[in-house]
Amino acid sequence: MTSDLLPLVQKIAVWALPVLFAITLHEVAHGWAARALGDRTAEMLGRLSLNPLKHVDPVGTVVVPMFMLVLGGFLFGWAKPVPVSVRNLRHPRRDMALVAVAGPLSNLAMALAWGVLARIAIGMNPDEGVWLGVLLMARAGIVINLVLMVLNLIPLPPLDGGRVLTGLLPEAQARKLDRIEPYGFVILVALMATGILGRIMALPLILSGNALQNLLNLQGLPLF
Repeated sequence: MTSDLLPLVQKIAVWALPVLFAITLHEVAHGWAARALGDRTAEMLGRLSLNPLKHVDPVGTVVVPMFMLVLGGFLFGWAKPVPVSVRNLRHPRRDMALVAVAGPLSNLAMALAWGVLARIAIGMNPDEGVWLGVLLMARAGIVINLVLMVLNLIPLPPLDGGRVLTGLLPEAQARKLDRIEPYGFVILVALMATGILGRIMALPLILSGNALQNLLNLQGLPLF
């Protein structure tokens, strides 16, 4: 009963909404946190909207996730980054770290929400029909949100984990870490192409997936 057994069109239908929500709300969470900490840049540019069209990056939100889904490989993507003006933050280094961690925390919250929906669907004995579709979509929501959470917590700029680490390090070390940012995406792609990224993420994904399954009694629902 996994989505891997579905035809391609059904697979895309199952994954499209969870991926769109996961990527979009991740960015909106950054904007909400920035506003709470004194920076209204995202709000003034209309980027605090829950309308996905405000955040969709044609490549990162549509092409890359669909391409990875078709290939059956490591699924990830991104939306247009929400702009944050560091100078507007009350405590720039600390607050930027808080803004950064808001994204992965939003993915954790969404994984839990999809998990609750999966628990409800399982209670409806979803062997076929609407509740089977709901269960498959909920599983996809759990998986993509845990993947985005773990991926973004890797301490590599410009990922959120890199920005969090920058806020925690002494200023001299933080400046050295910041110098990696222009090369961060290339490093990330290289790690993915060589399979190292998958090995780095495997244990955190298994642990977080098991924790969610135990919390919501979803042991019969395969995740990773």
